Amino acid sequence: MRTIVPGVRTLVVIACGALLSLSSKAQSITTGNGKVELGLGIGPMFFLGDLGGHSGTGKTFIKDVNVPLTKLSKGLYVNFYPAEWLGFRLAANLSRIEGSDSIVKDGSGAEQFRKLRNLQFQSKVTEFYAAAEFYPTVFFEKYDGLQGKLRPYGVIGFGMFKFNPQGLYYDQNGGGARWVDLQPLRLEGQGMRETGRPEYSLTQYHIPMGFGAKYYVKENFYVGLEVLHRKTFTDYIDDVSTTYIDNTLFQNYLTGDQLAMANQLYYRENFTPNAPAQRPGLNEQRGDPTENDAFFSTMLRFGWRLNDNNSPMGRAARQMRCPSFY
Repeated sequence: MRTIVPGVRTLVVIACGALLSLSSKAQSITTGNGKVELGLGIGPMFFLGDLGGHSGTGKTFIKDVNVPLTKLSKGLYVNFYPAEWLGFRLAANLSRIEGSDSIVKDGSGAEQFRKLRNLQFQSKVTEFYAAAEFYPTVFFEKYDGLQGKLRPYGVIGFGMFKFNPQGLYYDQNGGGARWVDLQPLRLEGQGMRETGRPEYSLTQYHIPMGFGAKYYVKENFYVGLEVLHRKTFTDYIDDVSTTYIDNTLFQNYLTGDQLAMANQLYYRENFTPNAPAQRPGLNEQRGDPTENDAFFSTMLRFGWRLNDNNSPMGRAARQMRCPSFY
């Protein structure tokens, strides 16, 4: 029987060599244990643009957030960590955003312009981005392992998003109210020879930036909270940016239902109680082109480390260790 032992040992050595080779290749990809995370997030999404807001002159960021119009955002992401203090993220999110002048409270200040303008929009938003995460407190941690650790971080990246602003159109022929796409209606003369204003794309780039914190409930599972702001390069997420055009131009580019929609939706003061019964003058302000639109989210995040020592993959790897011979 002992005559087969050398053969068995040879096969075991070859198998171990193959496993070690695969392990070394895997480590070259994952840079060690616990370096890849998968996760999901859910939380409110807030729009910051030309529509809605609060009293006084419109401002950027939190001052003009309309909480009643908050929509839900959902996302998936994968993280890779070449070092514990540095992570790289790929993410995809689905959400909705909305803005409405009708929600502005009555007052006697600059908000009256928006209240009388009475524009509104909604849009689905699909975004993809890549980002870097920085964990400064890693350098001050005093023990190994992740369980029970709180790690704050900053994040910044680059991505793209797709949107499609819609307005609520009231059919004058008895068809009721329905949401219609605003971009094809050229409400501010986009793509018209007479105005020289270019059409805007429904796919745009953005820079996501923010901060958050993770708490590791287990070595391979964490919960976190993150605030992520998106700086964009367009002022047309809500289809409002510059000035009113001569509405007679619509008939040069639109016909039928689209012509009726454009004449109603480029200007909605006649839907506002006690509003002046007159059309706005040519080149009167409709939006503010000095500030691009933006949006931000507050996400509750859940994540799992896939190849951590205590993960199912980690335990399986330990069970595949080669036996010792004496």
